[in-house]
Amino acid sequence: MKEALEEAKKAYKKGEIPVGAVVVINDRIIAKAHNQKETTFDPTAHAEILALRQASERIGSWRLKDAVLYVTKEPCIMCAGAIVNARIKRVVFGCEDPKGGGVVSLYRILQDSRLNHKVEIKKGILERECRHILKEFFKELRKDQ
Repeated sequence: MKEALEEAKKAYKKGEIPVGAVVVINDRIIAKAHNQKETTFDPTAHAEILALRQASERIGSWRLKDAVLYVTKEPCIMCAGAIVNARIKRVVFGCEDPKGGGVVSLYRILQDSRLNHKVEIKKGILERECRHILKEFFKELRKDQ
């Protein structure tokens, strides 16, 4: 999660919502990414999506069945859908997203029995640090407006 926080800091410096994601297979980081919606003008350029793409390219398969995804903020519904489709084994996230969370806050996509894959979930890892960087970002953003 510390690596994901480092990615979130990169996003912060670029004026992006500070979310970072890391994909790990067999205790080895195979992908790292941070939000890039603003810099790429791509609404799908969330940290999770970018990390999943990078991980899939690295292993040569869209099936990431042995992967653990670490992300600083609870994935949204788009990212949760991609996580299910990629067959991710486990998602570990820092803080919940009460306004847009697709894992535990608003929806429970990763555990939905109607879908063909369920994902293990662990939440609250480095929660204080993950929440703090988001709060600071939005506090600065409001100050500038």
